Amino acid sequence: MKLLGTLMMITCAALAQTPDLKSASGYPKMVQKQVTAWIERAAEKMPEEEYAFKPDPAVRSFGQVLGHIADADYLFCSSALGESNPAPGIEKTKTTKAELKSALHDAFAYCSRAYDTLTDASANETVKAFGQERNKLGVLWFNASHNLEHYGNLVVYMRSKGIVPPSSEK
Repeated sequence: MKLLGTLMMITCAALAQTPDLKSASGYPKMVQKQVTAWIERAAEKMPEEEYAFKPDPAVRSFGQVLGHIADADYLFCSSALGESNPAPGIEKTKTTKAELKSALHDAFAYCSRAYDTLTDASANETVKAFGQERNKLGVLWFNASHNLEHYGNLVVYMRSKGIVPPSSEK
């Protein structure tokens, strides 16, 4: 009986963490969770000596893309939370693998608050973002889409170096 109770508690906890994909708020939470895991894994897999790699001189380096993602997460999610952007300037100030991995982790943790508080009831609440009134769902969808866009950049950088990106791992 004790084992059954423990299994039921574990199952309920797991279900509570799984976004409801039938709700307006569930899908962006799932997308953000997946893409941030890929980005963090990409940051781990790329050797530090390749953080300065640019496939073309006119684009950001691998490390700068990571910094840009972190900065943007603060921008988007502070808007959704109704807070002032902490604006840490990660892209311009962090260069090492350790600094960038830590900054990404912190930015994703900050952003998790915005996704965790998003509900179907709050999804249409408006916030000031990018000089306009926008609903929270739209702001967080834009953030998740932005992360996916730049994860695509990271994939190209990794493939150029013969590294299998996290989304292609078995």
